[in-house]
Amino acid sequence: FVFGALFMFLLLIALHRFTPQFVHSLFGKLQIFSAAWMAHSHGTNDAQKTMGIITLALFTGTKAGTFDNWPRWLDFLKTPSFVLPKWVIALCAVTMAAGTAAGGWRIIRTLGHRVVKLQPVHGFAAETTAALIIQVASYYGIPLSTTHVISTSIMGVGAVKRFTGIRWTVVERIVWAWVFTLPATALIGYALERTIGAPH
Repeated sequence: FVFGALFMFLLLIALHRFTPQFVHSLFGKLQIFSAAWMAHSHGTNDAQKTMGIITLALFTGTKAGTFDNWPRWLDFLKTPSFVLPKWVIALCAVTMAAGTAAGGWRIIRTLGHRVVKLQPVHGFAAETTAALIIQVASYYGIPLSTTHVISTSIMGVGAVKRFTGIRWTVVERIVWAWVFTLPATALIGYALERTIGAPH
C-alpha cells in the first residue's frame, strides 16, 4: 500500500506537465511491460512455493517407500534426492498460466473496476510496485501472496488518485477473506491429518 502510493505520487509529480491524452497513450504502451514483469514475478514466487511442496511430497514418499509397489510407468514420481524434477517445473508453469488465464478476468474486474477505477498510469504504478516487491522477496527466498501484494498496491495507487474513490466495502470483503484463509486452511489440514493419519 505504502510503496504503491509513494510510486504513484512520484509519477504524478513527474507527469503533471503532460496532457492526460499523452499520459494515457504512453502508459497504455508501458503497461504491457509492467504487466509482463508482474507475470514473471508471479511465477518466481507463487510457482516456486507449489514446486517445493510437490517435490517435498515426492521426496518424502520416495524415502518412505510409498511408490515401491506402484506400476513401473509411475516411476517418474520417485524422487530419491531433493531436486526439482523438470516435469514438476513444467506442470506448475502450465497450471499457473491456465489458472491465471481462466480466473484472471474476474480478479481484474474486482481489483481494477470494483475496488477503484484504474487508468493505464495507475495500472503501471501498481504492477511495477508489486513486481518489484515480489522480485526482492523471491531473491531473498521470502514467500509472498501475489494477490495480497498487487491488491494492496492497487489500493495505495487508488488512494493517491482519490482516497474516497476506493470502494472500501469491497476492500473490507477482500481483507476478511484474507483473515479467514489462514485459520480455515489450518482447521482443514488438522481435520485431514486426524482423519487420514489416525491409527486404525
